[in-house]
Amino acid sequence: MKNPWLSYTLIRLGMFFGIFFAFLLLDFNPYFAAIIAAVVSFSLSLLFLDRQRNALSESVAKKLSRDEAGSYKDAESDLENQVLDSEGNDKKPEANQ
Repeated sequence: MKNPWLSYTLIRLGMFFGIFFAFLLLDFNPYFAAIIAAVVSFSLSLLFLDRQRNALSESVAKKLSRDEAGSYKDAESDLENQVLDSEGNDKKPEANQ
């Protein structure tokens, strides 16, 4: 998968639900099965998902990187600023009475 957010999330959820349903098949209480599945899937992800976690970390760092001026490079924010600026120019200041 190209999207690190999606791949890491799906792998983590798959591990959790796989372990959870395995414990349910062994007639564990669902509450305790969820707790055990969370702990085990967390531990397994720390051990085996280094590559996916690093890709996710790089994706976050790239998204939050700043340019030379110290501002974020975000096309969506630039578009939002343009829309807000154009709306501000359309409104004429009202004279105080």
